[in-house]
Amino acid sequence: MSDTVIIALIGLLGSGVGAFGGILVSSRLTQYRLEQLEKKVEAHNNLIERTYKLEERTELQEEKIRVANHRIEDLVSALRDL
Repeated sequence: MSDTVIIALIGLLGSGVGAFGGILVSSRLTQYRLEQLEKKVEAHNNLIERTYKLEERTELQEEKIRVANHRIEDLVSALRDL
């Protein structure tokens, strides 16, 4: 075999190894970024769930306040009638 063919084969082998290595590195980087994104989405979803629960509690407290105010008004009205 001539020197040119050997050099060409070595270059082809090096290019193949480099391309394969690049694909592996790119794949790992993509996987890492996906994991980080999943963590952010999980944190966001957790925040949404907590916000929803807080809204439910707020509605319940507001309803209790309305009932208490209504009772106070009834008591005041009953005292005026005396």
